[in-house]
Amino acid sequence: MKNFDVIIVGGGIMGAFHAYHAAKLGKSVLILEKDNFPVSSTVRNFGQAVPSGSSGKWFDYGRRSLEIYQDIQSKFDISVRRNGTVYIASDETEWMLANELFGIHQNKNYNCVLLSKRQCLEQYPELKAEYVKGGIYYPNEVSVEPNLLIYKILDYLQEQFKVAYRANTSVIDCQEIGGKTEVITASKEKFSAEKIIICSGYVFNLLFPEIYAKSGLIVSKLQMMQTVPMKNVTLKGNILTGLSIRRYESFEECPSYKNSTTPEHYSELKKWGIHILFKQAIDGSIIIGDSHEYAPVGKTDELGFDTKDYVNKLMLKEAERIVHFPVNQIARTWAGFYAQHPDEIFEYNISPNIHIFTGIGGKGMTTSAGYAEANIQRLFL
Repeated sequence: MKNFDVIIVGGGIMGAFHAYHAAKLGKSVLILEKDNFPVSSTVRNFGQAVPSGSSGKWFDYGRRSLEIYQDIQSKFDISVRRNGTVYIASDETEWMLANELFGIHQNKNYNCVLLSKRQCLEQYPELKAEYVKGGIYYPNEVSVEPNLLIYKILDYLQEQFKVAYRANTSVIDCQEIGGKTEVITASKEKFSAEKIIICSGYVFNLLFPEIYAKSGLIVSKLQMMQTVPMKNVTLKGNILTGLSIRRYESFEECPSYKNSTTPEHYSELKKWGIHILFKQAIDGSIIIGDSHEYAPVGKTDELGFDTKDYVNKLMLKEAERIVHFPVNQIARTWAGFYAQHPDEIFEYNISPNIHIFTGIGGKGMTTSAGYAEANIQRLFL
């Protein structure tokens, strides 16, 4: 049996950053990933790290995550680009919320700038003038390539920290007996460690299904699209719009939020949990989305693997209202899934040395690096 200081179950962004921070403390680390390579929540998203959308401790974890991303990027290319984030307000309510969040974030010494309508159109010429009321811009936030980032981080962990990584390795049992923890894989291999950390996303049927069944976790299904490469279009950074202002947690801190109402033209979009975001990839293609449908543990298969054409058309219709470029030139569509929890994260101690961390929701790319650092410090320092 091979022994390690830490075993991480799950090679996505949460698992990888727990491995990173443990390895930085000099711990020997093994990551066990059930698939050929990570294919779930970490790679099926926009690739936006936007602390500006989070509140409370998650805002703090997000700020710390930006520092961690930039530190790694300075040493090893993991696709991080500091292109900033903008929220575009389309009406008086959204513009008021943007102004109020600007004040909140100024008081927290978080770099942000209010942009007038003219400044928004100058900085983002693809926006339609009739949509834009104004914006709030965060110059230090970053974009990453979701189809590259995790693979680059796993390479970095193996090359720089000698982290052991095993793909195609499903863990089917995990136990602590007499202070000794071990995992057993589907191929009957055994590995032991001082600590076992389970970051298995929305996979609830391989380990401790009875715990997940009572956890309150749900799974969100998101529909997303990506255009063909558009070499003559420039959308720098993370572009979020009025529906994002009405949806993201940070804006709920604003005094006017509780009295805001939903305009009639948003009602069908809100029914499907739609808010419109844009992020241009390195090849010039543009990711557009997204929508949200939900199911509890045990019924997640009912969400289906398909994408609904009706929902995609709703998103594209709203996107056409916002930008000039031809949003209908779609190269691919897909459904992403992630686990989330009413308490913002699901943390559960199976035993003193076996820990579950999952259900971080849509803030995983933004906050996992900082959150994992705090966990590792709590567990080992």
